Amino acid sequence: MSDRAKGTVLDVDGVSIRFGGLQVLRGLTMAVGEWEIVGLIGPNGAGKTTAFNCVTGFYKADEGSITHRGQDITRLPVHKRAARGLGRTFQNVGMVKTATALENLKTAQHARIAYGAVAGILGTGGVREEEKALARRADAILELVGLTHFRDTVVASLPYGVTKLLEVGCALATDPDVLLLDEPSSGMGPEEAHELGDRLLDLRRELGLTILLIEHHVPLVTRVCDYVYVLSSGRMLAEGSPDEVRNHPEVIAAYLGGEAPEALAATTEDAETTAIEVITQEALKAAKRARKKAS
Repeated sequence: MSDRAKGTVLDVDGVSIRFGGLQVLRGLTMAVGEWEIVGLIGPNGAGKTTAFNCVTGFYKADEGSITHRGQDITRLPVHKRAARGLGRTFQNVGMVKTATALENLKTAQHARIAYGAVAGILGTGGVREEEKALARRADAILELVGLTHFRDTVVASLPYGVTKLLEVGCALATDPDVLLLDEPSSGMGPEEAHELGDRLLDLRRELGLTILLIEHHVPLVTRVCDYVYVLSSGRMLAEGSPDEVRNHPEVIAAYLGGEAPEALAATTEDAETTAIEVITQEALKAAKRARKKAS
């Protein structure tokens, strides 16, 4: 366990998982401190979402342990981890697209509902009061994430970036103390991603949240994260402050598929030119050229 694991909220220690003959995670160790915003980055296929699935219980790790506030939760089912305060979003939007924003936020609070199925069908006075309370809390969350004007809009008709922000709201509705966000800026433009960063910083300050996020929008990571872990091929490649990570030669090489002579030279010339966002764009262009040659 790393030095950062001392006194932290969420600790992942030596987690490994294999699917058939494919080793997806190899001895993953990371720690998330109280009120920190921690980034988990890496090339596509590095194992980032698999790591989230192990932390939240969707996958059972073959080796290693996961601890939340000092309690081993490695074998706890998903719903018990959620009840402990682990809330998450997904790469693909996981909401009812035929329901409104308000209805999705009320559904996300299902663990708070005290009435049973029969009372719900009969619609007793107690049920109606509880439904009003759920709606009030949903409205408060909509205001918090800046989506009040989409309250009664069906999710299927929302812009994708707005839908991703609403999903963050649904995760907040579970009353988490650790919020795990899987590519929250996906589908957003630069300005929307900047606003998302402001929202995350506000949520940390106003709600005392601890946040772990997978993110490809590097300016967002460098602006909001206190600490960053980098995965490559299921292994921890590097960790440190955003500046330390984005200037790490092995990180640069990983984003360029191991061929980074110009980028590696740039690390000693100009820190700005070594930002992973620029490097990632170069890697994408190289991949496009390779695909054209292959076809």
